[in-house]
Amino acid sequence: MFDPKALDDIASRLAGAIPPGLNSLKNDLEKSFHAILQGALGKLDLVTREEFEVQKLVLAKTRSKLEDLEKRVAEMEPHVLTKEDLTPSAHD
Repeated sequence: MFDPKALDDIASRLAGAIPPGLNSLKNDLEKSFHAILQGALGKLDLVTREEFEVQKLVLAKTRSKLEDLEKRVAEMEPHVLTKEDLTPSAHD
């Protein structure tokens, strides 16, 4: 789901920000950063770009169909009988 190279790059950058006095811990910290990032990103409900694009197309088609149906309903509404039209009048 998430590009492993990007994850490695982020972990490496975090480890690179470690002060020089802690260089002996750099490799351990980089591995820890990598594991923490992977765990946190794994919990997110993310989708791939491809899945996103597919859903975007589905939404666009659905929106278009909805607009067409709204137009059809608006065209039919003036022709629909109301309750008053169906109730026998007192004048009959």
